[in-house]
Amino acid sequence: MTKPRVLLLCGGQSEEHEVSLASARSVVAAAGERFAVTPLVIDKSGRLLPAEASARALRAPLQVSGGEIETGQPLQHLDPTAFDVVFPLLHGPLGEDGSVQGLLKLMGLPFVGSDVLGSAVGMDKLMMKSVFAAHGLPQVPYRALSRRVWLERPSEVMHTLDLPYPVFVKPANLGSSVGISKAENETNLREAVSLAAQHDRRIIIEAGLAGARELEVGVLGNDTPEVSVVGEIRFHSDFYDYSTKYTEGCAQLDIPARLPESIAAQCQRLAKAAFLAVDAAGLARVDFFLAGETLYLNEINTMPGFTTTSMYPKLWAETGVPYSALIERLIMLALETR
Repeated sequence: MTKPRVLLLCGGQSEEHEVSLASARSVVAAAGERFAVTPLVIDKSGRLLPAEASARALRAPLQVSGGEIETGQPLQHLDPTAFDVVFPLLHGPLGEDGSVQGLLKLMGLPFVGSDVLGSAVGMDKLMMKSVFAAHGLPQVPYRALSRRVWLERPSEVMHTLDLPYPVFVKPANLGSSVGISKAENETNLREAVSLAAQHDRRIIIEAGLAGARELEVGVLGNDTPEVSVVGEIRFHSDFYDYSTKYTEGCAQLDIPARLPESIAAQCQRLAKAAFLAVDAAGLARVDFFLAGETLYLNEINTMPGFTTTSMYPKLWAETGVPYSALIERLIMLALETR
């Protein structure tokens, strides 16, 4: 039987380019003999690297299932008949936000992960929170802000931000904790909003929860998703920022989390509800805050980090789906949609 031809897209134009490459290296190493995987790197200008250059960038074995890729070729010039399925292992804007997913749909290529709607809602934290609110899912209080209003009327804006300190300020459309700050006073808040505005035109400000635990659940499936065990992230930094997330030894993953069964079950139920609310597909990681015995839904990530040491694969390994089997499940779920 012919092996399914898998195009693994990675890199991308967002600030999570290197995170995507790290995830792709792990997938290529674990894909095994079940699939013919061709990794192609999208550079930071949005162009494809040729297959040989992509393999070098990932330090991966060279496979060429899709014909010759010329230097600087845009993604839309790929031959859609050269692959059976695409794994768009891209994080952040212009990769995880529905942009690439829409292009792949136009090309008639099935792909791993959420469709255009689920990807777009999952990427934009403000839209995501609006959808969660419409479904009655519990969240911390938050405020929305536009960069234009902030730049034109900062003092006026400060009077409308009535959340108690500390607060967290985030760009609405980035992941991996890029551009996120914790503010404990007005000076901090001004600095944090200015930083977030450098990354996005839409900004979200969320109430902080002192001493809250950070929990995560993996979701796997399409219309009838399954959920993993619950994991917990523990760290000593002020919050789970980019440095803590990607510096070895700065954070500890407890899988499964030490929780009462009732809290774990509620976490899993809310994770599935969040997945279905945004019309996600394939995979997602759903993040929570636990303050006392109260759960708050933080966000859904429709293309979570995918290295062998990332939380999502580790959650599923503990649930009984090892890394290589997880890759196979995801590709089969993508092919279901044909």
